[in-house]
Order: sequence, then C-alpha cells, then structure tokens
Amino acid sequence: MDAWLKDSTEVEASWVTVDLAIFTVRGDQLMVLLIERGLEPFDGWPALPGGYVQKSETLREGALRELREEAGIDGSRLHLEQLGAYGDPLRDPRGRVVTIAYLALGPDLPTPVGGTDARRAYWASLSQLVSEAKELAFDHPVILADALEEVRRKLEYTAVATAFCGESFTLSELRAVYEAIWGQRLDPSNFRRKVLNTAGFVQPTGEQRLPPTGRPAALYRRGSAWLLNPPLLRGNGHAA
Repeated sequence: MDAWLKDSTEVEASWVTVDLAIFTVRGDQLMVLLIERGLEPFDGWPALPGGYVQKSETLREGALRELREEAGIDGSRLHLEQLGAYGDPLRDPRGRVVTIAYLALGPDLPTPVGGTDARRAYWASLSQLVSEAKELAFDHPVILADALEEVRRKLEYTAVATAFCGESFTLSELRAVYEAIWGQRLDPSNFRRKVLNTAGFVQPTGEQRLPPTGRPAALYRRGSAWLLNPPLLRGNGHAA
C-alpha cells in the first residue's frame, strides 16, 4: 500500500467556501458589504458574505448564489474576480475550511437585504471600520485588507474605476472614485489631463449633464482600453 494511503484516518476532511469583498462608492465614501451572522461560530459578529460551495456548482456560481441569498443582490452585472485562496488551518473553528475570496465592484449598489444565515446585511464605511478597528469573523479582516489594497493597486494600472460608475459619468464623478478609494484629494486639472491623455481610458458620449448650479459637465463612458498606459500612480503629482 502506498505510504500516503497507509493511515487514511489521519487525513482530515476539508471543505471549500467562498467569501466576497464587495465594494461600492456611496456619498463619496468607499463602502463594503457586511452581514451580521445569525449562526455559530461568531453568532452576531460582522462578516463578509459567503458560505459553502455546493457540489453541483462552480466557485463563481457559489459566490453569486451566496450574494443573492445573504444580501439580496444580483451579482451577475458586477465586476467579479477571484482575489485569492485562504487556508490557514485555524481560520474556522468548525474544521479545515479553505475559502476562495472574490472581489466584486459596482456603482452605488442598492440597500442589501439579509437572508438565510445572515441576520442582516448592510453597507459599512471602510474609513469607519479602520478607525474603529472593528473585529470581523474568521480571517475576514485579512481578506478585506487584501481586497482593499488590490482595488487601490488596480486603479493605478487598469480602468477598473469605471466599474464604480454608471453607464455614463462625468470626470468629477470618476475622480471621486479615486479619491474615495485612495483616501486622498486629487487636483481636478491634473486628473482631467491625465485621464484624457490616457488612450482608450474613457470616451465622450457627446452629451452633457446639467448640475443644479454651475456649468454643464461633459459625459463619458468607459473606453476600449483595460490596461492604462501610462498608469495613474498614487502620489505622482495628482494630489491637491
């Protein structure tokens, strides 16, 4: 008998879950979707939405289902990508659980509605979470920190900021996304010049939006480029 089969009783069963770090910008603040757990372990604790992957579904299907069941949000139209795998043996007191974390982004997403094992679902301000050092269930503080840094990094090199905007947007609205996620004020003129000089980043719609006061603002949509060349680097002369 092969050595790896000799003592199968010592092999601990493992389970696979998905967890979602879902970001949106509301009122010029970066928000993350949290749930209040309704079951042990961590009953009553805030956590990222997620749960076990069913045998008949892919990881992505499991992520979309959990988002729908625990928060009442249709994730099929969100920017959704895998963030990474987290498998610390002690991350879940129920046993050996490996989770696949997903990053999801969307524009001003609706108020969530808690369901299944989530007592409630709600949007939480990232700045408030950091300032209050609020504890999250499992290893979700690590996942959330990784997700936030990944979004900040992607804003430098890709057009992912447009995922936080509607079908059409002003450059001021796009700049507000960068300011909310990077946590710094950007010079409007420098930002405008940089965006318009980056080939394929945005393209004009030919329409304008009339604000309550002030001049009409030109509307743009996402362009054909995903990678930005040159990139918009943090702290590279764009701060106000």
